[in-house]
Amino acid sequence: MTEPYAGLQAQALGLAEAAGLAPLVRTLKPRWPWSLISAPRWPWPLHAVEREALAGPKPELVLSCGGMAGAVAAALRGPERRVVHVQHPRMALDRFDLIVVNRHDQVTGPNVIVTRTALHRATPARLAAAAELWRPALAHLPRPLVAVLIGGTNGRFRLDAAVAETLAATLGGMMERDRAGLMLTPSRRTDPAATAVFRDRLNPLGAFVWDGTGDNPYFGMLALADMIVVTIDSVSMVSEAAATNAPVMLAPLPGRSRRIGVFTDQMIAEGRVRPFVGRYDHWPVAPLDDTAAAAQEMRHRLGF
Repeated sequence: MTEPYAGLQAQALGLAEAAGLAPLVRTLKPRWPWSLISAPRWPWPLHAVEREALAGPKPELVLSCGGMAGAVAAALRGPERRVVHVQHPRMALDRFDLIVVNRHDQVTGPNVIVTRTALHRATPARLAAAAELWRPALAHLPRPLVAVLIGGTNGRFRLDAAVAETLAATLGGMMERDRAGLMLTPSRRTDPAATAVFRDRLNPLGAFVWDGTGDNPYFGMLALADMIVVTIDSVSMVSEAAATNAPVMLAPLPGRSRRIGVFTDQMIAEGRVRPFVGRYDHWPVAPLDDTAAAAQEMRHRLGF
């Protein structure tokens, strides 16, 4: 149960799939005027969202992710229905059976499971299948091959056309100096004007910039990359990149986030990621992914 955001859905689905569950996806949308109020402050959460998401038989286990889903899931909790929430719920922790948080949330408690990275769906099996699927389509790109994962402007960082111009110039310089191939994918949050900049600046240099049509090459790019560059605004994308065998580099953006700063500082200190300074780099790494461990711990604590 999440809001209609890919990053939130990927975390809840990743936990469910790693636990061997077959989830029924419920997408929440707030009703007016509750859309104007922070979800943890809703007095009647089950009446604050569109009713279609709550229709039908109620499950025995609810996995929620995000503030709105946390408020609704806590209201659904009862003797016959357990609730596991992903991310800090911004409400009393004892309203949930379990909470799974990243360590940068700095939350602890008897019902809290702490992970190093965000939960996700980038499993070894999914990456291997994506590599086989996308290898022919991307075989024309030279090695070393760099995947670039682009986020977008949010309340903490800015990625507009002007910022895209700077980053595109840096990526183009790396392609020329290091003779590197490049494949880039925007996200749903990426400003279309920024995407156009990446396409116009990098396609003439031989890069593959996904245009958003057809099948999504995201997992294929992760699986086939020799190095991955990720914009610093997304903990989820950095976490998915860190689950591969490739070194990960963080592309800076104007702005600041204390929580993301704690996360990236820890990842840098452990040697799993490095700041991107415009050059191809490679160092020994191992995949870092706590999703399976979190799912196993969830099953153990809930007794299934």
